[in-house]
Amino acid sequence: MHFSPLSAVPLAACIFLSACSGIDRYTYGVATALTPYRVEIVQGNFVSKEQVTVLQKGMSRTQARDILGTPLVADAFHKDRWDYVFTIRREGVQAQEKHLALFFNGDTLDRWEGDEMPSESDFVATLVAKRRGSQIPPLEASEEKLEQFAAENKGSPAPPAPSAPPPITASYPPLEPPQR
Repeated sequence: MHFSPLSAVPLAACIFLSACSGIDRYTYGVATALTPYRVEIVQGNFVSKEQVTVLQKGMSRTQARDILGTPLVADAFHKDRWDYVFTIRREGVQAQEKHLALFFNGDTLDRWEGDEMPSESDFVATLVAKRRGSQIPPLEASEEKLEQFAAENKGSPAPPAPSAPPPITASYPPLEPPQR
């Protein structure tokens, strides 16, 4: 019996198509088990409960900015309102969105309102919670760690004492040199 080249084409097509369907069935399970890396999306300014407790009615805009950072939204149409919005989206964790609005009367802070802000340690716990078996790192040194550090650095010169921060200026220097 003799095979012609034309009779081999349908046979090759059948083998090829059956192989493709076999690859699809077997690789589907592997493909669903392996998921691509998904980027964490972090937008805005994180404002902690500790920062909000420092705010006081009557503060200047500069003082509020020094405490909370630059607002995410400073609308030209609402010049007496600053909005701080923080959003984080991570795989396997419910999306978080926090909002804080500051209201000014001229240059002084009049009031603020928004969501209940998490403390810094609570926020760190939500970031670490995704990793199995991981623990929240201590945010403060214990007395034992401080004593151990002091013993290890006994012969070292003491660091200079922190000086008082410079006074907050009410204006900023010009961005461009004066025109002549």
